[in-house]
Amino acid sequence: MTSLINRFINYVKYDTQSDELTNLTPSTPGQMAFARVLEQELHAMGLSDISLDDNGYLFATLPSNCDDKQVPTIGFIAHMDTAPDMSGRDVKPRIVDYQGGTIVLNEEQGIVLDPQQFPELNDYVGQQLIVTDGTTLLGADDKAGIAEILAAVEWLQQHPEVKHGDIRIGFNPDEEIGLGAHHFDVEKFGADWAYTMDGGAIGELEYENFNAASARITFKGLNVHPGAAKHKMLNSMRVAMQFAVMLPRWETPEHTEGYEGFYHLVGMEGNVECTTLTYILRDHDRARFESRKREIEHLCHKVNCEFPGCAKAEIKDQYYNMREKIEPVMHVIDIAKQAMERAGVVPKVQPIRGGTDGAQLSFKGLPCPNIFAGGMNMHGRFEYVPIPSMEAAMRTIVEICRIVAGN
Repeated sequence: MTSLINRFINYVKYDTQSDELTNLTPSTPGQMAFARVLEQELHAMGLSDISLDDNGYLFATLPSNCDDKQVPTIGFIAHMDTAPDMSGRDVKPRIVDYQGGTIVLNEEQGIVLDPQQFPELNDYVGQQLIVTDGTTLLGADDKAGIAEILAAVEWLQQHPEVKHGDIRIGFNPDEEIGLGAHHFDVEKFGADWAYTMDGGAIGELEYENFNAASARITFKGLNVHPGAAKHKMLNSMRVAMQFAVMLPRWETPEHTEGYEGFYHLVGMEGNVECTTLTYILRDHDRARFESRKREIEHLCHKVNCEFPGCAKAEIKDQYYNMREKIEPVMHVIDIAKQAMERAGVVPKVQPIRGGTDGAQLSFKGLPCPNIFAGGMNMHGRFEYVPIPSMEAAMRTIVEICRIVAGN
């Protein structure tokens, strides 16, 4: 397992934070730089069909060692970017032997990982955890997945007695900004089905995800000197606040769980003349999802009835619930569950309160459920990953390959 951990610790030192404002693919140069590092590693491992395109999509194959029978081609996919939510530059990973209580991440700045705030820590007492210094995210989402896939491939290379079919590997950019599958060439990838190694806690197996859209609402105002503003000024910031409070108070991320959807205000920028609110809309149920989009439009109409021409909404669908594409091929879930059990992991089938590249890939013709990679508290300074969880994910990949080959 040394190879697995060394890989991960090396990968997180590359700054691959994505940026939704650049309108480029990959959205940041660090992702392409990291892709080239991985490309060299794939060549050094002796893999075949290695390709890196101009958009930063890196594919490779571990060829089948089953000479006497036809075995389905399966894929394992992970994304190279880290979330824009927090810096991924100069990540300083550290291994901690966790014996309970708090973990001081940064004594100078008083940053502490506390089980009172994150009670899931108690599940990992007695294990080794990889943490940050509290000034950056870690990047287990999804560099843990990359490390697990390559460590599993290396293990299969070292154990030729374990039979497997063609194994396709795919590493892509920009998952964190919802664009990871946009330029993914499913036909070129050539797998019968695949798994994204992009889940969280050990045991997670997911084939249901949110339907997702973004909503950008712009409010136009009129600025007049405040001393002479009566019946003239229209303060766009105040109108925007009025809009925000019209949305259901309890249908926000901090008040929802399970299959409950939400409206999430993720950004605001403005002045008297112009204010913009940016939301993400999420719901597992397609009808409720469509209703949420209509509600945004309805509230804009209400604002415009009071302040004509003030509000304008731009709503864009991002991805849909993959469940409808996975249910006709549920054997891919049964195989993953069996593989986890053989790896000593209890499967936890649950809906994703988010999305993965697998959702879009499933709609592009590549059924692609999601498997745990082990990371916890992702997208922030308190992110960590238990080493045994990463090892279990690697073993799960190996077992999937064995089961598909009939071992």
